[in-house]
Amino acid sequence: MLYTERIRLWHEAVQAVDSRDWQGALSKLSQITEPTSRTLFVYASVYLALGQLEPAIRALDQTIAKDERLAVGFFQRAAVHLMVGRLEEAMSDCIWAQKHMRGNPVIDYKQLGLRFKLNSWQVIYNAAAVQCRMGLWDKAWEMLLTMSQEKGGRGGQLDTALESIARREFLTPLLVPEGEVFRPRKQDVEQLPERDFLGKAKVISSIIPNDDFGGFEPLRLQKPGYYEPKGEGEQESRYMRLRSTYIAQDPAELTVPGGGLVFMFSDGGMEGRATVFYDGKRGLVPISMLESVDVTKFKKKKELRSVPNGIPLPPGLKPPTRPETRPRAPSPQLATSGHLGSPPTPPPQYSSVVDSPTERRPSPSPIEEGGSVVVKVHYKYTLALNVPVGTPYSQLQETIARKVGHPATNLRLRQRQHDSRVLKPLDGDAGLRAVLEEATESGRAILWCQPENPLQGRTILYQLVAQYDYSAQGPEDLEFNEGDTIDILSEA
Repeated sequence: MLYTERIRLWHEAVQAVDSRDWQGALSKLSQITEPTSRTLFVYASVYLALGQLEPAIRALDQTIAKDERLAVGFFQRAAVHLMVGRLEEAMSDCIWAQKHMRGNPVIDYKQLGLRFKLNSWQVIYNAAAVQCRMGLWDKAWEMLLTMSQEKGGRGGQLDTALESIARREFLTPLLVPEGEVFRPRKQDVEQLPERDFLGKAKVISSIIPNDDFGGFEPLRLQKPGYYEPKGEGEQESRYMRLRSTYIAQDPAELTVPGGGLVFMFSDGGMEGRATVFYDGKRGLVPISMLESVDVTKFKKKKELRSVPNGIPLPPGLKPPTRPETRPRAPSPQLATSGHLGSPPTPPPQYSSVVDSPTERRPSPSPIEEGGSVVVKVHYKYTLALNVPVGTPYSQLQETIARKVGHPATNLRLRQRQHDSRVLKPLDGDAGLRAVLEEATESGRAILWCQPENPLQGRTILYQLVAQYDYSAQGPEDLEFNEGDTIDILSEA
């Protein structure tokens, strides 16, 4: 998807949110084929405004999947989980939100397009609200006391929350205000309208009369005929008539018969001669032999149109055609030295394989000829293999294993049926042969290669959570990050 198209749809969705047109915002967001974490957050905000909590949770799940360090995403999802009664998930999101605050008392998301400041005391407040729902009133009280030590504008919310806990009343979770969503950058929005940086060309001077074409000359529309001026009346007309016949005295002059109509292009600087066009040619004639002609007073308009005056257009070119082949004359029959009365020997008869469809022999198939099929194998990248028909499944599996650098026992070949998106594993040699035979007509088959987990089916003793990041020092080491869950299969 083009970046400009995504910015345009995002901006239109934000405008719909500002006007409280929630359905219009969803319509614009659904057209974004490659959403980002910020556009997905807008999705969740619209669903929350509509009161649809489950779709809002799914949108927030996708938001966090796109950006795993987005603290405001965890904060918003914790409040929604609390609203639907999922207390354990809400407490977990509060913990992750506090962790991704990275010790900062406040995070301002204005630079990312969200006009909202997330304070650490807001995260603690939501955690205390979860503790109230769990019935842990003492822990909620302690959390609120720790909130008093956090910085940020709390107003009188702390005192009100302590009074609510004292009366055993549930706290209302805090959310990002309705209508506050991530917005695209102002600079990107300003670049959306198309701009004409070159402008339009303006004709200053042209050899063609009344020329207003300012484009590239080879792109000019070519019409058969001549350019005609747009003058009206005797004063503006550039048409002249010769009083008598004039014979050219040098190569620069034109021979024009008496009464001929010419178009005067220039009438100065030529020693009493004017530059005119006549019959598609340009030349000089004496000005004294010219008289003005009023085009509007012509009774016979065809007379003016029939005279090919003006500047000629380039001739129309036609693409060359294939030369026609002339039929050869039949060769004369040569007399033979045999008996004159004997009939001529008939020409030999040759059998034709296209005499009738029933007698046509079928062409041998690639299987009979021992041909091969091009097999495209989709792995992390695409492989193209030339596989002979009748290749065993194990042989093809070993060939692919050598290409991708994995053991053949850990690779599984799959195929996709027609009109289906489900990948089904091949059934050994029989399944591979069926695929190759089906592809003999097109000469190409498509397979998918997927590695299998060699540890699948083994018993997991217990699980541990990594407390630190670890980078592998050798090929046998296991690399993990802080917070990853590790399955323990055996102990040394």
